[in-house]
Amino acid sequence: MSDGTLQTLDVTMLDDVNNASGLIQLDSNAKIPACSGAAITGLSAVTKNASDPAIATNPSGGVGTVWQNTTSGEMFICTDATAGANVWTNVGAGTDDVAPWYYGGTQYGYQTGGHPNTDVIHKFSFTTDGNATDIGNLTIARHALTGQSGDSYGYSCGGKPDPDRDRIDKFSFTTDGDATDVGNMSVARSYAAGNSYQTHGYCSGGIAGAGALDIIDKFPFASDTNSVDVGNLSTAKQYGFGQSSPTHGYCTTDAVMDKFSFTSDGNASDVGALSVSRNNGAGQSSETYGYCSGGSSSGDVIDKFPFAADGTATDVGNLTVSRGRSSGQSSRTYGYVAGGEPVTNVIDKFAYASDGNATDVGNLTATRQYITGQHY
Repeated sequence: MSDGTLQTLDVTMLDDVNNASGLIQLDSNAKIPACSGAAITGLSAVTKNASDPAIATNPSGGVGTVWQNTTSGEMFICTDATAGANVWTNVGAGTDDVAPWYYGGTQYGYQTGGHPNTDVIHKFSFTTDGNATDIGNLTIARHALTGQSGDSYGYSCGGKPDPDRDRIDKFSFTTDGDATDVGNMSVARSYAAGNSYQTHGYCSGGIAGAGALDIIDKFPFASDTNSVDVGNLSTAKQYGFGQSSPTHGYCTTDAVMDKFSFTSDGNASDVGALSVSRNNGAGQSSETYGYCSGGSSSGDVIDKFPFAADGTATDVGNLTVSRGRSSGQSSRTYGYVAGGEPVTNVIDKFAYASDGNATDVGNLTATRQYITGQHY
């Protein structure tokens, strides 16, 4: 009544309820009766499902899509809509985001064992360049061993002196201290390549006695137990570089680049080659590329190959010191090479984002060769 006059009320409107163009009448529980919301606009859709989304759950709505787990009540938002590699961020009280697994660490690199025969576990920072510190010991002194990295623990497998060792040592990333013996390899060996997936560690190839092996061993991170033989390399090999993509493990040495699946047990296939044939170097892995650093010949070369396409690696830089028999560590942004032969204690670092030479960023507490690396 904007003009102060009470307007006439059409009483027929009161009879036209819950119909098109009519009034809405609350039910006996003071609630709006059931009706279609098809014409309502401006609302974000919520996908309801009894399970969490997966990285392969490709949302039609792209980034910003909301997913509700009707079993747990947890909510996820799609923050990266990349087909087959989507990222679903948990927005509730939960902490388990759904995202592709990546190999690299964010905090520390580790170096274990080595020759002269030692049981030392070294640790150095990824966030600040500097020297390594001695933070613990393996269960026995040994060299020519191989390393794997889980979410919370590092592993050192096999090694020498003669006879070859079959033990799997495990040490904590969150608390400095000594390793414990938690299992055995299917075959005692040395000079194998190490690979890591989000749930398992792998040992590829190596030497047993005087003969090279083609065995691919696998052990779980979730429980302490022995490793099992799950496949074979394309040929028996030793002194391999190990790389780990989100889906595959690699064992590269001399003219052969073997690749095997993490998601299904089976044999490896030869999918490429290094730019210069060599062995006994260090392997690193970014989210999209594998790296082979140094080696027994042409020992300062940094090779790079894409995980998305099989083929020959390219020479993209050089180490500060020519060396082989060194350890490789991987952060999310840099590759590292520590120690090696000719005997050195130098820790080198090179960037993933741009091809180029490595820089000397620190030292181990002593010179080491025939060593292995882990990261956290």
